[in-house]
Amino acid sequence: MHFSLQSFDPVILFFLLGAIATAARSNLRVPDAMYHTLSIYLLLAIGIKGGIELYHNSLDQLFLPALGTVVLGITLTLLAFGILLKLGRFEREDAIAIAMHYGSVSMVTYAVVTSFLQNQRIGFEKYCAVLLVLFEIPALLVGITLANAGRIRRKLPFTTVCREVFLGKSVLLLLGGMVIGFLTGFTHNVPMQFFFVDLFKGFLALFMLEMGVLTIQQLSAFRKVGPFLVVFGIGMPIMGALLGIGVAMATGMSVGGAIVLATMSASASYIAAPAVARMTLPNANVTWYLTASLGITFPFNVVLGIPLYQYMATYVYQAV
Repeated sequence: MHFSLQSFDPVILFFLLGAIATAARSNLRVPDAMYHTLSIYLLLAIGIKGGIELYHNSLDQLFLPALGTVVLGITLTLLAFGILLKLGRFEREDAIAIAMHYGSVSMVTYAVVTSFLQNQRIGFEKYCAVLLVLFEIPALLVGITLANAGRIRRKLPFTTVCREVFLGKSVLLLLGGMVIGFLTGFTHNVPMQFFFVDLFKGFLALFMLEMGVLTIQQLSAFRKVGPFLVVFGIGMPIMGALLGIGVAMATGMSVGGAIVLATMSASASYIAAPAVARMTLPNANVTWYLTASLGITFPFNVVLGIPLYQYMATYVYQAV
């Protein structure tokens, strides 16, 4: 696997700038209002691009990758839950909460890998944005089901579950953006194309600056999570990436699409999953699932993981 300065996408350099500045005790911060605005923008932009591609692609082409993505989300959640419960010996509630994060997906990691591939001039299926939306939902539903089945708390009514999953910030904005993008596909709205597509990378770079700051802040909790969770936070993404590459091959995706799906499978949610976990699993240890997903897995993926998944996918596709 070859690394060079060209391997670092500019958005990753922004992430490193935020991390280094915070480690050096700088007061660098993106204002909270701007951080939330940027997260809304990125969710909408990804959803809109997915909707536009949904308009331009047939459902027949999308069906198998979509089905594979849903199965992948369920499988990763159950696999993570089993590892945490049996090998990590976590309490059931904590195991479910952490597994929910690792079965779901990081929107920012997806944005970074697509930016990385564009920088490397590697093509991938543009409908991957649709797969991102599909990846977000199964893990949350599986986590809620496991919580109800284990009688951890009073069972949630089905309407409450649907409202929490589908009307949560990330899923709602991704789905809403997808509908807007699909309708935009009919009108070829040029101003929307400029704002949500052409300017995307600049806004992502600013968001990654703040992510670098937040990641270093999470590292202060390292001593509380224990060595097993640190190993899990790196090992689980690699296992997820391998499964993602397998699903991509089985559903006829290109090697670029396999890199994207592998990265999504390797990522861990820190937007949608924490909100659902707080409601469904109120006694779960917040430090564990936030530090694992944001403090361990996220920086590993954006700095080392994505080039690793590129190497893995390329090697497997060439071998087969």
